[in-house]
Amino acid sequence: MHKFLYIIILILLTNCQFKPVNYTHGVSFLEKKQTLFIVKKTNKNDVKKILGPPSTRATFEKDVWIYIERNLSRGELLRLGQNVLKKNNVLVLKFDDLGILEEKEFYDKSKINKIKFAKKETKSVNKERNFIYNFLSSMRHKIQAPAKKRLKKRR
Repeated sequence: MHKFLYIIILILLTNCQFKPVNYTHGVSFLEKKQTLFIVKKTNKNDVKKILGPPSTRATFEKDVWIYIERNLSRGELLRLGQNVLKKNNVLVLKFDDLGILEEKEFYDKSKINKIKFAKKETKSVNKERNFIYNFLSSMRHKIQAPAKKRLKKRR
């Protein structure tokens, strides 16, 4: 009986992990690496050597590079194994026309939570078509369909 109990305890202890499992996405150690960049002195090539290509580039502005670092870890027993966000760092670099660093902004987990977003919604640019317009346009297509078939046969 004691041997059976020892075997069960041994199996339980060997399956436990003492180090937490971390999932990292993006550039590692972004907070330390961003201190190497000096505004008005660093250029695009220096940034590429240190951080590599950007995680994403801004849509509306040409020379805005965005680097991301995200670190997740498994939660403890109280979190029922859900992932816990350990790091969420974002580095935004703006370059001038010559490729020299013009502005540098670093956001960590606490700073990102303080960013305020606009609550207004953008309305659709397309006109909303009503039922009558949709009905009449479908009827027009059905009426023109035989004429289109005749034109195809003549060719």
